[in-house]
Amino acid sequence: MSNSAKKLEKLVRIAQLYYQEEKTQSEIAKIYGVSRPLVSRMLREAKELGIVEIRIRPPRERDSQVLSRAKAAFGIQGGALVGDSANDNMVNRELAEAAIHYLCELEGANFGIGWGTVIGEFITALEEKSPRQSTLKTVCPLVGNSGISNRNYHPNENVRIFAQQTFAEPYYLHTPAFAESQQDMELIHQMEHYKAVYHQWEQLDVALVNIGNYSSVPDFAAAARYGEMLSTRRPAGRLLAYFYDDEGKILRSDTDYAIQIPTGVLARCPNVIGICSANVTPRTLLGALRTGLITHLIAREWLVQEALERCGGSI
Repeated sequence: MSNSAKKLEKLVRIAQLYYQEEKTQSEIAKIYGVSRPLVSRMLREAKELGIVEIRIRPPRERDSQVLSRAKAAFGIQGGALVGDSANDNMVNRELAEAAIHYLCELEGANFGIGWGTVIGEFITALEEKSPRQSTLKTVCPLVGNSGISNRNYHPNENVRIFAQQTFAEPYYLHTPAFAESQQDMELIHQMEHYKAVYHQWEQLDVALVNIGNYSSVPDFAAAARYGEMLSTRRPAGRLLAYFYDDEGKILRSDTDYAIQIPTGVLARCPNVIGICSANVTPRTLLGALRTGLITHLIAREWLVQEALERCGGSI
């Protein structure tokens, strides 16, 4: 087998691992003993050679009806809907591409970004494109950094890549997502980098936030923040690091020391784009829309239809 044939075979296999077997780029890098950026470049090459085709379905007439119903029912200003694909990885990629396209249509100078799987996919998709100037001038994280190794939950890294690809000025939040005590949280609030980011929060034109399911078993950080509350009230979902119930009410706790944009500040941002990963449930989406924080929505079409049916707005 020639070297070129071997390379094509490798590109096909890497594409299968990523898009069909739902391996992460980091996992694929470990399998082949290469760097994650190299895997990213190989996936891009696979697309350029036609091995992989990413297809964003343009809105059909029915899509427009679904979105129109959603705007009327939930008071959102707009959004983009995608169809189903072979697996969740491909759906998340379509959602990410739709978010990039939609973001280009919104005018604004100051951008804030959350965390989560689909936002990580958004950053990966953006990283694969050629850097280009946009209307955005600054970018900042909306929440502190997680202690886990997954890049999806390290907003500073996502801010760095976003700034690199759009030539925006980055602002970093050098704090954990969750302080250990009220005193620690107050100390963080006095730090200059926190004050600088808080100032950016107050100036936001566009914010991209994750809408995610609530795990039936709270993780250690969630349990520490809320105690027994999550077990007794069982949230409908999570937006950034906030939990909310079925009616869209944000759950509050005296021991919640999360470092993230306050909901009152987020509510003043004119464009809050909520993006739902492939596995989000209708209950989770409906609760998020009822918070009143989401102004634009990126989601699967069927998910929005189900949410409409749950609230009596079926088409």
